[in-house]
Amino acid sequence: MKELLKKLSETYGPSGREDEIARVIREEIQDYVDEVFLDKMGNLFAVKKGTGTKVMVAAHMDEIGVIITYIDKNGFLRFSNIGGVSPFIMLGQRVVFANGTVGTIGMEKLDDIKKLTLDKLYLDIGAKDREEAAKLVKIGDIAVSQRQLVFAGDRAIGKAMDNRAGCAVLIQAMRELGDTNNEVYAVFTTQEELGLRGARTSSYRVNPDLGLAVDVTLVGDTPEAPPMSVELGKGAAIKVKDNSVICHPKVKEMLTKIAEEHQIPYQFEVLTAGGTDAGAIHLTREGIPSGVISIPCRYVHTPGEMVDMDDMESAVKLLKTFLTQPIEMDKIYPCAL
Repeated sequence: MKELLKKLSETYGPSGREDEIARVIREEIQDYVDEVFLDKMGNLFAVKKGTGTKVMVAAHMDEIGVIITYIDKNGFLRFSNIGGVSPFIMLGQRVVFANGTVGTIGMEKLDDIKKLTLDKLYLDIGAKDREEAAKLVKIGDIAVSQRQLVFAGDRAIGKAMDNRAGCAVLIQAMRELGDTNNEVYAVFTTQEELGLRGARTSSYRVNPDLGLAVDVTLVGDTPEAPPMSVELGKGAAIKVKDNSVICHPKVKEMLTKIAEEHQIPYQFEVLTAGGTDAGAIHLTREGIPSGVISIPCRYVHTPGEMVDMDDMESAVKLLKTFLTQPIEMDKIYPCAL
């Protein structure tokens, strides 16, 4: 899966501009499913047809970036954020636009670095003036971090692990899925970083019996990190709660039982900040029982996000096994009378 992860990580695809990453994902998955299509929001659907329970598994394919708001007379670009971008992390970073134009991010003179904000930063693409810059970049163009993915043993370091790691897990699980009576919609969603937007429209369209999201999660295993039980290398994380969803207890129990019966390394996750596409899926129509399989990730929303390939393999095995087994919805919806 290393090759797949590298290809996905290095592909351009900020929120609202997911065309290229959708094309790459389509090429990787289309031979393993019965149908592939896009919707009006740019969500990519890969469907394995069946007569059983309809399951939607969402992995968002967008990444954070910066959007150009102004070009000054000297050719320097001002920008705003697309998603959760920190000015402290962006300073000095190299970014790339869809057309291949590359620039580096600099800072105005600032007496107190603690007061650094995005409006104190600028993007230098090497242009001599506004006219030259405007030939390369237009107002509204979006840039993302330019970073190659590298491996340190079994750990991958690169940009957009959030959530190309989840996309890689979902692609690999669908490749290995084989026969199942369940009808599986693998949906690679858009604009998650801007508020779960693609998941809202795609889950409404699919109207699944059950929903899952595959995404990265924070960890508590780095020096002086906020206390959290999730660690790199300890297996896939089964989410209990985050700011967008309290996972359905029966879905959590099903995932836990599968992990234990098949000796898949796992850990429980309670995330006190952030959310996933499950936050939108579970509120669709009359409500969809939903859960999340998470991939532990260090340094989220930086150009050097780190995941463990063993955790990803555990996530693939957990997801594949879940989708293979019969899902009895009457056990998720117990009669209260």
